[in-house]
Amino acid sequence: MNIRSHATTALLRSLALALSLSALAACGEKPPQIPRLGPDDIVLAFGDSLTYGTGATPEEAYPNVLAKLIHRNVVGAGVPGETTADGLERLPAVLEEVKPRLLLLCMGGNDMLRRMDSASIESNLRAMVQMAKSRGIGVVLIGVPEPALFGGTAAVYGKLADEQRVPFEGKILREVLFDSQLKSGQIHPNGRGYRRLAEAIADMLRKAGAV
Repeated sequence: MNIRSHATTALLRSLALALSLSALAACGEKPPQIPRLGPDDIVLAFGDSLTYGTGATPEEAYPNVLAKLIHRNVVGAGVPGETTADGLERLPAVLEEVKPRLLLLCMGGNDMLRRMDSASIESNLRAMVQMAKSRGIGVVLIGVPEPALFGGTAAVYGKLADEQRVPFEGKILREVLFDSQLKSGQIHPNGRGYRRLAEAIADMLRKAGAV
């Protein structure tokens, strides 16, 4: 074996070792977890008009539909018109009152409609996620699409979910809000749209073993 062959063999061994170490590191990194929900555990759906159910009847709001799908108590705490700053101020009292096992957080649309700084949206959402986690409450972050003709889900949600290691549903609201048959107006779903949202969250919870 000549010098070139020795060098090639050494290089291949180094590459194999690097790939093995990378694979081991990836295996050790667990995906974000959703806690297993007992029959008496409470789920808190917290947000703005999308959580309140504007555009549909109260029975069609996604927290009420979700409760029937997962057979758990889902408390809807949506306030139309709220920004993430409003939500951050309101959340502590709601957590204290409801004492949920899981928080479904869906906010930011009103901030974007008012053209508020994305950094403040990110900061407020981060504070709410951390507030829940510090109390031992699981968190699922629900992304809201940007209010543009071809706007995708705002990048801040995926970034924050990765940073805080929380599960993230980033597709369903964009699909609903860009389908005229699932909307009651420009920015709100109708009953069918809210059902789609509830079904997507229920499916996520089932796949994660939460219910």
